[in-house]
Amino acid sequence: MTRTEQLTPLVEFDEVEPDEDCICGGCCARRRARLHAAPVHEGGHAAARSVRRRAAVLMAAVGTALGGGAAGAATAVAAPAPTPTPGGSASPRTETPQGEVSGLYGESPSARSFAAPRAAAAPVTRAQIIERAQRWVDQKVPYSMSRYWSDGYRQDCSGFVSMAWGLGTSQTTWTLPNFADRITKADLQPGDILVYNNPASPQSGSHVTIFGGWTDSTRTRYLAYEQTSPTTLKRSTPYAYWNNSASYVPYRYKGLAAGGSGGSSSGGNSSSTAFPGAGSFGPGANNAYVTELGRLLVQRGGGRFYSEGPGPRWGEADRRATEAFQLAQGWRGSEADGIPGKATWDYLVNGKGRDIGGGTPLPPPPVTPGTGVPAFPGTDKFGPGANNDWVRLLGEQLVRKGYGRSYTEGPGPRWTDADRRNVQAFQEAQGWRGAEADGYPGPDTWKRLFS
Repeated sequence: MTRTEQLTPLVEFDEVEPDEDCICGGCCARRRARLHAAPVHEGGHAAARSVRRRAAVLMAAVGTALGGGAAGAATAVAAPAPTPTPGGSASPRTETPQGEVSGLYGESPSARSFAAPRAAAAPVTRAQIIERAQRWVDQKVPYSMSRYWSDGYRQDCSGFVSMAWGLGTSQTTWTLPNFADRITKADLQPGDILVYNNPASPQSGSHVTIFGGWTDSTRTRYLAYEQTSPTTLKRSTPYAYWNNSASYVPYRYKGLAAGGSGGSSSGGNSSSTAFPGAGSFGPGANNAYVTELGRLLVQRGGGRFYSEGPGPRWGEADRRATEAFQLAQGWRGSEADGIPGKATWDYLVNGKGRDIGGGTPLPPPPVTPGTGVPAFPGTDKFGPGANNDWVRLLGEQLVRKGYGRSYTEGPGPRWTDADRRNVQAFQEAQGWRGAEADGYPGPDTWKRLFS
């Protein structure tokens, strides 16, 4: 066998690391696969790393055998193994709460060039921003500082905002403001962001959330969309955040589509004055207009109907808050059905009419069709630790019936001893004693209370 024939099997190497600046389809696909692969310390297979090392060594051997000893040595040096971390395992990624600026799927040999705003960024509406954010919430995207989701964006807090804004690159909390204008708390509208940058720890101590709308009329809590461990969250959050609150800064994306800045005669509190149509509301609706409706209702005194949110998914809280606002205007019958029409929307976005005040008649509770009485939700919905809309519904009906003396505020969604005492007073008025008047509603108490 000749020397050349002996070396022939060493020529084919599929596992050599692709060049970072190669634009061919094969190298791009292999770089993408490498980015999605788990590192060894996260459960990835060590074989892939060892194969790459063996491939680099074999290439060096081929170069030496063919008389290019110096060139072969240079090739070997050009493909170093990942730097071992303390404890012996090797990791090609830096474990920090947010990664560096990068292109989609992390494919960017010159990432820092993406730190400045792109001149031709595609316009985006507030509704699109919230819908994109909700998509990650629904998909429960796992938090990661080094991995990229199927849409190409890094799975950390700044990658999440980059995705929602449609930047085409995964930014950091330090570079996102380059794409935005600084605003004030009073200017905040759905789709804006709140950024905290920690100079002492730029990567591990910084964070960003997407503002989804105020959840109370005092503007002390808002609906935050954020990428945090373990998965994307949407939750009611104290302004500006649970910690480092005073250091968060609000920003608005420069690439909002025309009319997306939210101007209106009500002081800029609405993302659009145009009525989106009745089909945007009601059972089954899930869109940014539902979030906007809830936010406007909260500003007009409807916050007591929401135990969380408002959010894009239509719920009973939206119906009841809408109905309460309609009743506050003196509307009745089909004009106060809890579904916003053009008139309701016009009143809300333009600040017309009366707010939902303490004297506003409460809308009747939802009923089971054909019975006239709402179905009993179960004993587990009431008692210490309960926090849901059924508790609020119970309290409001007790007030209607004249058994709300123990309330000093509310009623609200969180069960308190005032709820128990009021229920007990109602039960005793029915002539019940002992275990039948323990202050906790059962099917009989519920039926009589709502009949």
